[in-house]
This record gives sequence, structure tokens and C-alpha cells, in this order.
Amino acid sequence: MSAGQAFFQCPSRAVRIIMIGLLEKKKKRFEELKTLLSDDKVISDRPLYQRYAKELSFMSQLLDRYDAYMFCENEKSGLQAMLKEKHESDFIELAKAEIAEIESRQAVIKSELEGMLIDDDPDASRNIIMEIRAGTGGLEASLFASDLFRMYTKFAQSNKWKVDVMNTSPSEAGGLKEVIFSIEGHNIFRKLKYESGTHRVQRVPSTEAQGRIHTSAVTVAVLPQAEEVDIKIDPKDLRIDVYRSSGCGGQSVNTTDSAVRITHIPTNVIVSCQDERSQLKNKIKAMKILRSRLFEKFRQDQADKITRQRRIQVGTGDRSQKIRTYNFPDRRVTDHRIGLTMHKLEAILAGDLDDLIGALVEADRKKKLENL
Repeated sequence: MSAGQAFFQCPSRAVRIIMIGLLEKKKKRFEELKTLLSDDKVISDRPLYQRYAKELSFMSQLLDRYDAYMFCENEKSGLQAMLKEKHESDFIELAKAEIAEIESRQAVIKSELEGMLIDDDPDASRNIIMEIRAGTGGLEASLFASDLFRMYTKFAQSNKWKVDVMNTSPSEAGGLKEVIFSIEGHNIFRKLKYESGTHRVQRVPSTEAQGRIHTSAVTVAVLPQAEEVDIKIDPKDLRIDVYRSSGCGGQSVNTTDSAVRITHIPTNVIVSCQDERSQLKNKIKAMKILRSRLFEKFRQDQADKITRQRRIQVGTGDRSQKIRTYNFPDRRVTDHRIGLTMHKLEAILAGDLDDLIGALVEADRKKKLENL
């Protein structure tokens, strides 16, 4: 039995063969990346070099986990071979206890490896741009959009991720009609990609005199952040307009033409930024958003061309899909994709998303294994 076969003791022989093939492919890619990172052309192209370096880091973690598993496998095999010989009962009991401990460690490592191997999204380690927009529900929807923005900001802070607000459109009473922001750090898209969709809130608005529960909706889009190397944009395809910022801001924010609107003519994708006082800074942020939106469109078009049945993630990520309900009277949050209900509304809105996201990741993993 080969090392790979020793590791993948899966119930299905077909799954085991697929897993071994995936691991061998990762090993080849690891060696290819090391060669690429020593190439002068790649070294001189900073965005491309960073992209390959990040991919190499992930591959290194994967192979490190595999080495750890095989180290345990060799230790266990040695102990099992010793048990076939004659030994005193005390020694036998110690050896059995050590084998049990090794198997426990192996189970954890195997779970980690399965997750890394079946996650075929090459953009999993990317930074993201998140867009939150108030949907049906008027003022109440904009207030909940503000709540979700705080929730994701606090979750990012707990993970030591960097949040940069790119554009906001405030409403009355401290709400947000729209907020666009980037999050930078480690493995962000891998965790937050499940947040795309329609988030529904059920609560009694402060303006409701009769205590009736209202239902409002907010849409969330999670876009993997694109680099210049991913999307080449021809300046001739852009129409750039500048105008005076609106809303509160004071000083020079809404007294000069600092706001920027960029239209990508071939796709009619329009991006506006007005939060910065500098026209140049607004243009840089708008280009970052535009690039990520075009990259997401490219990703989706490619996925549709490959196969329409490739949606093995939990849910489709379509913004029209109701993915989650936040019910204030019952203090519960229900994720409809996996049928999970948690009675910890306040904690979740305070950024405690680990259990919820962990459940989505695990459900995603099981679904992908079934599809194999």
C-alpha cells in the first residue's frame, strides 16, 4: 500500500483514487511554483509574484499537514508491529494507549487535509470587497444594513483583519443605504464567501406604535479582490466623471469635485466613490471595486461555461436568495441553506460568527465529498 493509499482510508474506492490524484497534483504544482518564483520575469512582476507566493504558502501548509499525518502513520505502524511480538502486559497497555492517541491526532489532521484538498476554489485565500445594500423595508432595512456592517467589522477585528471603507451612502437615523468596504488578511474569502445573499430581519421598528413585527431585507455581496494581473482594463473602455460629494462631510468633502464615477463601457458596470477628500484616492478605490466586480463576473462566466451543475458550495451565493433570517423577538438566527438555528442573536450581531461559519464550512465539505 502506497503512502497516499495509507492515508485515504475512505469508504469509497473511487473517492480514495480521486483524493490521491488531487494530492499528487498539488505536489506537482508545489514544485512548479518554486520554479516560477525563481524566474526573473515573475520576480519583476510584483502582483504576479505575490499571487504565486500566496499559493505556494497554501501548498506548503497542505504538504506539511500530509507529512504530519504520515509521521503519525509510521509511528502507529511501528507500535502495531511491536504488539505482534511477546511483551509484558504493562508494555502492551501503554502501546495500545499510544496508538489510540496517535489515531486521535490523525483524525484531526485528516479532517484538515480533506478540507484543503476538496476546496478547489483558487481564490480562497484572497482578500475581499464586501458590498451591503438595504433592500425591501425602507428605513428599517437601512438600519439593519448598518447592523450587518458592524457585525462584519467586529468579526474582522477579532481575526486581526484590516477593514477599509471604500464608499458609503447614509440614510436617516444612522442607517446605511449602501456600504462598500475591503477586508484584508489571511484566508478571508475562504470564510466569508458564504455570506453572499439576502439577509432577512424580523423585528419591531422603533417607529412602530402597535408593536407589530416588520420584515426587511438586506443584500450582501462578497467579491474576491482582484489584482491588476487578474483583470486587464483598457483605459479606452472607461468613462470617468467627477462631481461634488453629497451628504455630510464638512470641510472640502462636499465643496470640491472630489467624487468619482467610473463606467466600464463594454459591460456597463458603474462604480462611484466619494468618501475621500482626494479625487485621486476616490479614483484608486473606485478602480479597485471595478476590477473586483469584473473579476467576479469573469469567475461566474467561467463557472457557467464549465458546468451548470458545479454549484457544490452551500447555496448559490445569488443575492436574490434568502440565506439567513435574524429574528429579534425569539433572539434567533436561522441559516436556511443548512437548516441551522442558533439562539444567540446578540452575540452573532456582535461579531461572534465562528460557530455559524464553521457549520457552513463543514456542510460545504460534506456536500463536496458527496459530489465526488
